[in-house]
Amino acid sequence: MSTPQSATILPLQYIKGVGPRRAETLAREGIVTPEDVIWRIPRGYVDRTAAQSIAALMQATRASNLWTGEAEAQHRAVSAEVSLIATIADVRQRTVGKGKTMLTVVVQDGSGVEAQLVFWNQIAYYTKRCRVGAAFVISGVPEYDARWNQLTLHHPELEELDEEDAERYRTGTTLPKYTITQGMRNSGITMRLFRTIVEHCLDIVLPTMHEVLPEAICRSASLMNRTQAIRELHQPTSLEHIQRARFRMKYEELFMFELQLAVRRRTQKAPVNGLKFAAKSRRARMLVESLPFELTVAQRRVIHEIVEDMTSGQPMNRLLQGDVGSGKTIVALLCMLNAIDNGYQAVLMAPTEILAEQHYHGIQRLIRDLDVCVVNLIGAQTKSARRDVLAQIASGEANIIVGTHAVFESEVAYNKLGLIVIDEQHRFGVAQRQKLQQQGRASHDDAPRTPHVLVMSATPIPRTLSMTLYGDLDVSVIDQLPSNRKPIRTTVVADSAIASVFDMIRREIASGRQAYMVYPLVEKSEKVQAKSAIEHAESLQQDVFPDLRIGIVHGQMSWDEKERVMQLFLQREYDILVATTVIEVGIDVPNATIMVIENAERFGLSQLHQLRGRVGRGGDQSYCYLVTKDHMRHAINRSSNAQERAASVVRLRTMEETTDGFAIAEVDLKLRGPGDVLGVRQSGLPEFRFVDLVQDTPVIVRARNDAFALLDHDPQLRKPEHAATREELIRVTEHKSFLGVA
Repeated sequence: MSTPQSATILPLQYIKGVGPRRAETLAREGIVTPEDVIWRIPRGYVDRTAAQSIAALMQATRASNLWTGEAEAQHRAVSAEVSLIATIADVRQRTVGKGKTMLTVVVQDGSGVEAQLVFWNQIAYYTKRCRVGAAFVISGVPEYDARWNQLTLHHPELEELDEEDAERYRTGTTLPKYTITQGMRNSGITMRLFRTIVEHCLDIVLPTMHEVLPEAICRSASLMNRTQAIRELHQPTSLEHIQRARFRMKYEELFMFELQLAVRRRTQKAPVNGLKFAAKSRRARMLVESLPFELTVAQRRVIHEIVEDMTSGQPMNRLLQGDVGSGKTIVALLCMLNAIDNGYQAVLMAPTEILAEQHYHGIQRLIRDLDVCVVNLIGAQTKSARRDVLAQIASGEANIIVGTHAVFESEVAYNKLGLIVIDEQHRFGVAQRQKLQQQGRASHDDAPRTPHVLVMSATPIPRTLSMTLYGDLDVSVIDQLPSNRKPIRTTVVADSAIASVFDMIRREIASGRQAYMVYPLVEKSEKVQAKSAIEHAESLQQDVFPDLRIGIVHGQMSWDEKERVMQLFLQREYDILVATTVIEVGIDVPNATIMVIENAERFGLSQLHQLRGRVGRGGDQSYCYLVTKDHMRHAINRSSNAQERAASVVRLRTMEETTDGFAIAEVDLKLRGPGDVLGVRQSGLPEFRFVDLVQDTPVIVRARNDAFALLDHDPQLRKPEHAATREELIRVTEHKSFLGVA
C-alpha cells in the first residue's frame, strides 16, 4: 500500500481509465501525476439553473451597432464562452467559396429560437457525431449575425448527454467543464472520462494535502479550507460553494505571491551599505532655472519623494509612472544631476536603441552648459567607439551613461555608480534590474554599496497590476500635464470621409502648423491588407498635397537617416511627416498639431495613445484622426474575426472618449489581459490559475495587506503557527536563501 507521500507520484497509467497510451497523451499536455490532474482546474460549469436559453443568449449578444450603448460590455458579451443544453434539429453540408465544405448544425432548446453551429474542419467526424435528436452540452463563443437574425457558434465544444448525465443534469448536478484537447480526444479521453480520472486522483491526492495559510488568516477571511476548496472545484455541491472555493484559491495564490514581494521589499529596505545623498544639487538647480517652462506641482511632488529616498541612506527602489508628455524624463535627469553632485555616476537604460539615442541627444541639449559628460553605450557602436566609451565609464570621466541592454554587460566597469534609471521598465525583467544593481555595488572601492534605482513607465499601469507586478517598489505618479497643454480632440473617421481630414490638414498648415500621417506598414504587402507609408507618401505628394513638403521616416532607415528627417521636421523643413510607429518615441515637435493614423483598427490601445502623444506638446489645440474602414461603424458581421472586430471598436471608442492614460490602461487591461499588456513572463509575474487581475482588485488588496502584515509580525516566519506557510513559500521560490535559510 502506498504511503501518502508516494501516492501523489503514482504513475498516471495505473489510474483507472488511463493506461499507458493515454498516460503518454496526458504527459504531452503537462499532466504527469495525479497532482497534475487535480490542478487541471475546470474552465467552467454546466448548471441547470445557470445555463442560458438560446433566446436569452441571442438577446444578450445582439449588437446591431457597436457605436451605441456600452461598447465594452458588448465586447464582453461576444468574447465570453457560454454553455447551452440543446437538441440537434437539423444537419446540413454545403459547398462555399472555392470548393470548401461547411457543416451547419441547427439546435433547439424549447425557448422558441434556434441557433446554428458551424464547422469548417473535421466535417466527417462532426457529421457522424451530430445526430438529429441527440442532446448536447454546447460550449463556445456566440456571434450574432444581424443580416440573418441568427445566433452562431463556430466550432464549439460538444459533449453528448447520455442518459446518466442527462439524469444528473435534470436532478440539479453541476457538471465541471475541462479543457479537452484534440490529442486527448484522439486517445479516447472524453469529458466524461476525464471527470472520472479526476475523481480517482482526488481520492489519492486530497488525503495528503495540508493547509498552507495561517489559521488566523483563514478565520478572519472566512476562507474554505484547502482540501474542501479543491474538492468543491471538481465535484461542486452548489454554485455558491464553487464561488467560495475559487475565492479561497485566488486568495492563496495572491497571498503567496505578495509574501514573496514582501520578503524582497524587506530585503531591499534593510539598512545595508546604502548611499546617502545630500538633498541639494547645484547642477539640478541650474537646470531648473534654465528651463523655458515651470515644473508642474506633480513633478515637484515626485521629485520630493525621490529625494527623500536618496537622502535616507537606504537603497531607493521606486517606480515613476506618468502619462504621455507628463515630464518623467526631466524628473529623472534632475535626479541624475543630484547623483553627480554627490560624486556618483548615473546610468539610464532604455529598451531600444532609438529611445536610447533620443535620451542621449535630449540630455546633451539640456545640460550643455552644466559641465557634465554624457556617453552613449549601445550595441550598434563600432569597436573603437565602444572602447572609448568603456574607458570613460571606468575612469569616472563619464557622469551619465545612456544605453540599452549593453549597460549591464560584464565588460562594463562603472566608477561609483550611484543611480540607475530604467525607462519602460516593463520591457525589462527583474533579473536585469538586479544584474545592474550588482555591477553598481561592485563599482565602489571602499565597500560594496547598493545604488538607488528609479524605474519609469510611460505606459500607465492600472493600480491592481501595479500593486501586483511592482509590489516590491514604492510608487510615484505624475498625474498632471503641463499647464499649457490642451486635451487632444480625437475623432474616428471612415475611409470615405478622408477628404475632410485632408482639408483640416491644409487649414492647419496654412496657419503655420505641421502634421503627422502614420501608417501600419513600411511597404505594401500582399499578405496584409493595410496601408503602407512608402506607397502613400508618394501618392500624397503627387495627388493630394503637391504644393506641400512631405518627409518620410520608418523603421527600415538607419538611425542617422531617421534622426536627420526628424530634425528637418522639427526645423519646419517639412509640412507633413509620413511615418510608421517609429515616431512613437520620436523627438518632441511642439508645432505639430495634427496626427492622422491610418488603419487605426490595426493598432493596440496603448500604441494608439502613445502615437497620439506626439501631438499636443505645444500650447495650440491639437487633433488626432483615427481613420478606419467604413464598416467598422456598423454591426459585427458573421466574420470569424467578430471578437477582434468588437475589440477594435472598443479601442477606437475609448480613444474618442478620453485622453486619460490611466483610464485607457484599464480598458486595455480588460481587453487584452496582463500578459499582452506588459509581457508579464519577462517581468516576473506568474501565470495565475485562479486570479483575474482585472476583476479581483478586492482580493488583491486584502491578500497584499495580510501578507505584508504577517511579515511585519514575524519577519522570518519562525513561529510554529507559520511553519506550513514558510515551507510553502520556500517551495514556490525554489531556494531557501529567499528567507535567509542556510
